[in-house]
Amino acid sequence: MLEGWHKMRLLSAREWRWLIQALCLLPLNALAIRWLGARRWQTALARLTPRDAVAPANPGQAPHIARLVRIAAERGPFAANCLQHSLALWWLLQRQGLPSELKIGVRLANRQCEAHAWVEHAGQVLNDSEDVRQRFAPFEGTIFPAGTRFQ
Repeated sequence: MLEGWHKMRLLSAREWRWLIQALCLLPLNALAIRWLGARRWQTALARLTPRDAVAPANPGQAPHIARLVRIAAERGPFAANCLQHSLALWWLLQRQGLPSELKIGVRLANRQCEAHAWVEHAGQVLNDSEDVRQRFAPFEGTIFPAGTRFQ
């Protein structure tokens, strides 16, 4: 336990901002998805993203941001599901000028339909294993493709 806190002390101010934003966004996502639905909430989040998001971050930061969101989802006070987690990650990446895609896939398991959400950046799965595309059949396209801007 102390080792985890020691590592947290090493985070930069920017990393702390990302972590705190994720911790706040996860329960907000849960409420908003329930009240508005996922598509409307993602549209609202996209509108909250600055038109000219900060100069694009180093693309190598995308996995790092994904790790911080995973820490917030797994160790924070709110247990997020895959959609809430993925929307938080998608939005944080958009705000950093890193285009990403929210993917949703389905599969039939034990005669029940299961759905799963994940985020991809530059063709790389960020918050799941690379075989997620084999385990879940992704819907063609995305809810909103990378680079989508809202008026």
